[in-house]
Amino acid sequence: MKTRITCLAALAILPTLPATAHADGSITLYGVVDAGVEYLTHVPNTAGGSNSVVRLSAGNLSTSRWGLRGSEDLGGGLKAIFTLENGFDLDTGNANQAGRLFGRQAFVGLQNQYGSLTLGRHQTVLYDFSLTYDPMAIATRYSVLMHDKWMSGRADNSLKLTGKLGAVYYGLFYSTGYDSKAGGEIPGDYKAGRNWAAAAGYDAGPLSARVVYDEVRGSTVATDDNRERRASIGASYNFGRGRAFAGYRWYYGDFATSSLRTNLYWLGASYQVTPAVTVTGAAYYTDVRNSSGDPYSFVLSGTYAFSKRTDLYAIAAYAQNSNGSAMGLSGFGPSLNANATTLTAATEQVGAGQNQFGAIIGIRHRF
Repeated sequence: MKTRITCLAALAILPTLPATAHADGSITLYGVVDAGVEYLTHVPNTAGGSNSVVRLSAGNLSTSRWGLRGSEDLGGGLKAIFTLENGFDLDTGNANQAGRLFGRQAFVGLQNQYGSLTLGRHQTVLYDFSLTYDPMAIATRYSVLMHDKWMSGRADNSLKLTGKLGAVYYGLFYSTGYDSKAGGEIPGDYKAGRNWAAAAGYDAGPLSARVVYDEVRGSTVATDDNRERRASIGASYNFGRGRAFAGYRWYYGDFATSSLRTNLYWLGASYQVTPAVTVTGAAYYTDVRNSSGDPYSFVLSGTYAFSKRTDLYAIAAYAQNSNGSAMGLSGFGPSLNANATTLTAATEQVGAGQNQFGAIIGIRHRF
């Protein structure tokens, strides 16, 4: 009887307790799947020579990915936000970014009208810059990444602050260990694996411009004095159905026994011929200081949009080498960046002085 009376008393009190507040929130599942057929000349073979190849190639204009993005309204214009994004090869199903589950992005933070502050694994502000000012929008194949892979850099253990104040863009980035699989965050060593960057920009009407500086250290105690520095400036101008792009990137790699300095320049434009057809062209040039091995590359692409989410595309590109340079459409060979970190190296290249032609026809779907 005493138990029943206690329960009834508790039920009578419940209506007088304040209700728990539930803020508005949302979670979005999104992604891209992209694959095509590629023809590529002068691909190195196991016999020490090179051959042409026809192959299925995944992630050409956009790396295939899926992700979760969410936010919660905390009141007063403040939101909690998060993103978890996985990258993978569509032709094999293998995870990218050294097998990480959420290797493209994985962060949580706060956002208001002035910007966002997030912690986790991010794409750097240099990546954001490249995405905005490379005519090919740092396409996985045949873009500014042919000349410098770190233009699409990501970092573990990082803090990122970005936002806009009117027409002014700002970005700050700091990582205590950009690659947790290679090192960094070593007790007593504040330099190993550090990556920091800062960016500022201006957007007014059809004109957009931005500058960015990025610096990364070696990941181990033995290499923490190795330093790679990049400074870049880019601009774009919208002229009706088209957009023109121009950019420059300065690079200085300072290593234990050597150094490497390069200048990278690019120009390009995109034009919407019809509501369904868009054409993009770009030219890139790397000047290697104290060397005559200065490669060029040229890209022409076209897309046909069946809808806002699905398009067919065709890409043709050509890499031109001279005086021992070895830049293929997938990046530099060891003759140019043997001293650079693995982040600027390539998995494929051509022989010294060889040129390379590539073409892709593919399909991309966004969801």
